[in-house]
Amino acid sequence: MKTKMHLAFDLSWTHLEGRWRLPGSWGGRVYPDLSIYREIASIAERGLIDMLFFGDSPGMPDTWRGSAEESIRWGIGFPRHDVSPFLAILAQETKHVGFGLTYSSTYMHPFYVARLLNSLDHVTNGRMAFNVVASSSRGAAANFGFDELMEHNSRYDRMEEFIDVCKRLWDSVAPDAFVWDRETGLVCDPAKVHEINHSGAFFKVKGPLACVPSPQQHPVLLQAGGSPRGIKASAHIADHVFAAGKPQKLKVKHRQELDAELTAYGRDPAKVGVLWEVIVVVDETEAEAKRRSSQLLNAIPFEGVGAFISGSTGYDFSKLPKRFKLADLNAEIIATNASPVALVHRMALADDSGSEMTREEFFEKAIKIATGYDKTIAGTAAQVADWMEEEFEATGSRGGFMIEHPMTTPRDFLNVVDYLVPELQRRGRYRTAYPGKTLRENLAA
Repeated sequence: MKTKMHLAFDLSWTHLEGRWRLPGSWGGRVYPDLSIYREIASIAERGLIDMLFFGDSPGMPDTWRGSAEESIRWGIGFPRHDVSPFLAILAQETKHVGFGLTYSSTYMHPFYVARLLNSLDHVTNGRMAFNVVASSSRGAAANFGFDELMEHNSRYDRMEEFIDVCKRLWDSVAPDAFVWDRETGLVCDPAKVHEINHSGAFFKVKGPLACVPSPQQHPVLLQAGGSPRGIKASAHIADHVFAAGKPQKLKVKHRQELDAELTAYGRDPAKVGVLWEVIVVVDETEAEAKRRSSQLLNAIPFEGVGAFISGSTGYDFSKLPKRFKLADLNAEIIATNASPVALVHRMALADDSGSEMTREEFFEKAIKIATGYDKTIAGTAAQVADWMEEEFEATGSRGGFMIEHPMTTPRDFLNVVDYLVPELQRRGRYRTAYPGKTLRENLAA
């Protein structure tokens, strides 16, 4: 029997970077209209999708030319709301689909986040995932009172301690601690509630978490580190990994490195899936899919591209020299504690010749990355399913795909559910019913 893959919808960018105005997106409704998310949730549950995922950054991209002006003008990483209230509402209108919520361990406090995730897991009847991130956004750093980015490896040290504290808080009240005995009035057994008394390099937390244990006890933990230190952090904390959509040989390498780190931690690699990011444009014919995907190249203007790539990397690309080497540029980016595995790193992996490139050549490639065109798989349902099967098998058939940054919403989500999902089901690669009640159960099946 073939191993089935998992699918999630990433809603982080549905309204950003020009996608909101492309043909196939909603007319007459704009972010943050709750009816948009109600409709997406309905589509996802009809397609037996595992999870609706919401990435986030608490800062506005303001690295390009030292200003947020172009981000504001063109909707680059802006606007963004805290979606936790949205999820509470969507959970009442769905029964199965899970919800992935993102918070930064670089700036948030574990007690607050552990308490919030516990409450949301109750509200959703055990369908919450926590995507923990280490922030490389200078805009976010400034919003939390920091003049500079935290050193790269230190961000992951803090993340690991953050999650360790959350786990201890979630476990500080035993699942059977609450009695609620109406005759005696006994509420909870004190012997089953414990302080954690944590004192570490970054946090000091007494505990316990003054909450009823949630349906999953712990929400599903997601992490997306791609650097060697990030992969090590994934192995330490993640139930499932969210990983970049890179060439197959690099996916295989990522999976191998993750498995080695999991084994070193004494964890079973077979139980930790990877959801590989991918943008798909599925249509009735290959020609139509490719025609539609080409519209991405005109979604945002040059200044918007500059704002996007500078904000996502933490480096001001308006200062590029006329000629340079990608390897030298990436080394400069790393030295500033910005992201070492972002845009320039991806470019260098695709072109390892070590030759110089011009500023114009750089931006020609950058627009394809900024819009996601470089990693968009466009074709018929059969063609896209062929690609997914090949990638899935090459990377160990553990996990699946995070279908992210849809070119248009709802059209491209509808095409996934109406064209791609049935094709995967015919191949025995996708479920025909939700197997469990909680998100953790569904992802484990």
